[in-house]
Amino acid sequence: MTQRVELATVLDRFAVDDLVTDYAAAVDDGDWAAYRALFAPDGRADYRSAGGVEGSAEEVARWLSSTMELFPMRQHLIVNRQVRFDSVDRDVGDTAHVRADYVNPMRFAGDGSSDAPDFVCGGRYAFLLVRTQGGWRLRGVTVREKWRRMPERAAADA
Repeated sequence: MTQRVELATVLDRFAVDDLVTDYAAAVDDGDWAAYRALFAPDGRADYRSAGGVEGSAEEVARWLSSTMELFPMRQHLIVNRQVRFDSVDRDVGDTAHVRADYVNPMRFAGDGSSDAPDFVCGGRYAFLLVRTQGGWRLRGVTVREKWRRMPERAAADA
């Protein structure tokens, strides 16, 4: 690889990393317009393993918008990112695959006090990205939830 190709690869990696971070921020902030804008026109997401839906970015954004009302506080932590680019003639191609683990603490809506229960889940994302004229965009997001911790029942329920 030439230095120019190596530099382009580094820049692509930064752009892909930014896109994954923007994804987490859009979901955590409930910015569904920003969420939709992260996807290519044919982009889809699959949240079925976490009890959700599969569909276009628009369909999934609608589902997330209503579902996330249950959790006014949420914070995706996306770590252990593995980025793999396809290659064309030894250059970086126009698609990338990112595998990344997540931990997602959320707080249930409550009466406004800090006593609302927490819900925490974790798993792995598989992101498929495509290079577009507007930069890297998501073509696919698949959530593979591996575990969840539900709020403990009150002592009165025991």
